[in-house]
Amino acid sequence: MWRAYAVSTLGTLLALDAFPLIAVLALHVGPAQVSMIAATSGTAAALLAVPLGPWIEFQYKRRLMVRADLVRFAVLVTVPAAYAFGSLTYAHLLVVAVVVALADIVFRGASGAHLKELVPQRLLMEANGRFETVQWMATAVGPPAGGALIGVLGPVVTVLLDAVSYVLSALGIRRIAAPEAEPPVRAGGASRWAEIGEGWRVIAAERELRLLFANSVLTGALIMATAPLLTYLMLHDLGFSPLEYGLAFGVPCLGGIAGARVSRPLVKRYGRRTIMLVFGVGRAVWLVGLAFVGTGIGALLLVMAMELGIITCMGVFNPIYATRRLELVEAGKVARMVTAWTVSSRTAIAVLTALWGVLGGIVGVRAAIAVAGVLLIGACAFLPWRREPSGVTGDASPEAGVRVPG
Repeated sequence: MWRAYAVSTLGTLLALDAFPLIAVLALHVGPAQVSMIAATSGTAAALLAVPLGPWIEFQYKRRLMVRADLVRFAVLVTVPAAYAFGSLTYAHLLVVAVVVALADIVFRGASGAHLKELVPQRLLMEANGRFETVQWMATAVGPPAGGALIGVLGPVVTVLLDAVSYVLSALGIRRIAAPEAEPPVRAGGASRWAEIGEGWRVIAAERELRLLFANSVLTGALIMATAPLLTYLMLHDLGFSPLEYGLAFGVPCLGGIAGARVSRPLVKRYGRRTIMLVFGVGRAVWLVGLAFVGTGIGALLLVMAMELGIITCMGVFNPIYATRRLELVEAGKVARMVTAWTVSSRTAIAVLTALWGVLGGIVGVRAAIAVAGVLLIGACAFLPWRREPSGVTGDASPEAGVRVPG
């Protein structure tokens, strides 16, 4: 399972900027159409995935994961094929992006439910840290390597590598030898709409889960909404070179690797709640400072330092948060909860990215980033500050739950 996650994550990050680059270099579209690829694919996939939670829940998860991988391979490989024959179109790219995003949501929902039963409870926190380590290693290596490959071999090579990575992921999942548990049985009498809404009802029913949901959705959406603005600020207004820009965000990923490595020891030493609060706040306080960076080597080092702070805190926080999220949900509802969570997160990212693009045009890029930074600090109010009653959801079992790969 870990090997499948590692290879597919590296493939995805190698091809992180592939579709925008293909749209610009091969199809010669404008900036609005480039932005529409991410916005349309994320929103459309999230809307299409809304009714899929119950379907994922009541199926064999390993089979769904393999099929999701093979679907992603099949649609991605059409891009280099069409490019080779000179028939690639913008509409083709949009359709592929939507299908890949939808299959990704299916994979996440199935993998969260399956991995919780696959990994022994005493090893779950360690598994979370290993998945987080892979994520930051791939983030540090993938985009620069992908850019270099595109520069040498052309704009579609990383798409082909991403497609192959999903075949390898499917093979890895097929090699899991442990027998898979029977999927939960659908309760009789429940309406289709009730089943679709169950994931959100599970989240709403538990106070701590509600808080983590609000915090994670807001935090992820605000950070992602400012990413295009920060790119514009650094490359256009401040005159950073592409190499400097890559270093500013690549080198700090080492902090994510280190954070993931120390997450479990910190929880064992200081307790889950303390570490979650400290590093949950820690990942939120840096963004506002990025609105005030200047020019020159000092500014570059300052950006790297602030990104290092954000990413290190995320590296520590994410495995703990993912563990806690899964601990609070009974096994037969995990897939629906994860699907609802993913749909909500992706919708929020698409909406706030569009809103912050408009805001940046009205008040300026720096002001828009600063507003997002202040709101990000405010989102810390949704961390679980109040200690839960002893014996209910306290720190007694810090290793229950699992990170959702995919």
